[in-house]
Amino acid sequence: MRTKSLKTNKINVVTLGCSKNVYDSEVLMGQLKANGKEVAHEEDGNIVVINTCGFIDNAKEESVNTILDFVQKKEAGEVDKVFVTGCLSERYKPDLIKEIPNVDEYFGTSQLPSLLKALEADYKHELIGERITTTPKNYAYLKIAEGCDRPCSFCAIPLMRGKHKSTPIEDLVTEAEKLAAKGVKELILIAQDLTYYGLDLYKKRNLAELLEALVKVEGIEWIRLHYAFPTGFPMDVLDLMNKEPKICNYLDIPLQHISDSILKSMRRGTTQAKTTKLLQDFRATVPNMTIRTTLIVGYPGETEEDFETLKQWVTDMRFERLGCFTYSHEENTHAYNLEDNVPEEVKQDRANQIMEIQSQISWELNQEKIGETFKCIIDRKEGNYFVGRTEFDSPDVDNEVLIDATKHYLKQGEYASIKITEAADFDLYGEPV
Repeated sequence: MRTKSLKTNKINVVTLGCSKNVYDSEVLMGQLKANGKEVAHEEDGNIVVINTCGFIDNAKEESVNTILDFVQKKEAGEVDKVFVTGCLSERYKPDLIKEIPNVDEYFGTSQLPSLLKALEADYKHELIGERITTTPKNYAYLKIAEGCDRPCSFCAIPLMRGKHKSTPIEDLVTEAEKLAAKGVKELILIAQDLTYYGLDLYKKRNLAELLEALVKVEGIEWIRLHYAFPTGFPMDVLDLMNKEPKICNYLDIPLQHISDSILKSMRRGTTQAKTTKLLQDFRATVPNMTIRTTLIVGYPGETEEDFETLKQWVTDMRFERLGCFTYSHEENTHAYNLEDNVPEEVKQDRANQIMEIQSQISWELNQEKIGETFKCIIDRKEGNYFVGRTEFDSPDVDNEVLIDATKHYLKQGEYASIKITEAADFDLYGEPV
């Protein structure tokens, strides 16, 4: 017979998926703490909240396995309650209730007040920017909008996150000030689509005005832009990037593909010529800018010719940072009506070919950095190395700068000037100057 645990009600929040989910978990934890609850992130607790991802097959599988794992612990008496929230729960709630009934309750992405109620807490509207950050103390994500209005054929995000909804500038400034007071030095701006920011609230694209307000926040030294959309990009942002030292010369702009027929089928609203011109304008306006992009290979109907076009374009554009995904056939998306006709092994082979080209480009660009000195933020110590980043690198996805900790001492969470002495495909090695 199972015995009820004698532990006090400690809530363990488990986060899966992207930086938007990290942010949502942090807000949830801030609300719980304000209600006097004991809360932890991915530690032991007798009440578990799993914040799931439902974006592509691999992410869904990880989410389902995590739920099953905690349900098993519940059945073994190791935890008392299991709640599930986030994108998977938003998208597949009826199926999940049927397949995994032993979860106490499922909640969608916009049901934070209901989730809090189930955890015997009240939703406090006045908590602007109050959250428990789970990232290293020197950087934090700042979610400036929720949802997406874009019609991309392959993407299920609008199903899970709803329509685009910007957060007012004054609320974001308040949040940034609170983060800075806690020692955060770098803000990573995230949204499903940064370039749409402000259209709903201010009737115009207002990212530049938001940035102008955020650079005034004392203590913030770097502001980084993630997830811009290529059509309708507000070019005034680049002028600001050029003249404002706090805005990193960095842009994450997922372009997905470049073959005109694939772009049309993906409903991206652009062409190869327009996209190439946009990138040339970026380079002309901010000459030392790092552009990060992500691509999808194996989309329905992608021919060998489409793929060769993409390969050649990647070779020509010489992106500083690039990631590549294989297409995932997602129900209820526009592309789900198409036949998923590129075999899995072909998709994988194409992704590998793209990353091989990128690896060579990255190696060549990194060799040029040897002998140069960069301002780096020191994120952590790992084994015998301090691990830092330049302004051209985002945490978790980009290059890192490794400094020998047996020879040099650096303070985590602080900036340091690092001279690059050696370079590999994706990492740099250096020493303090």
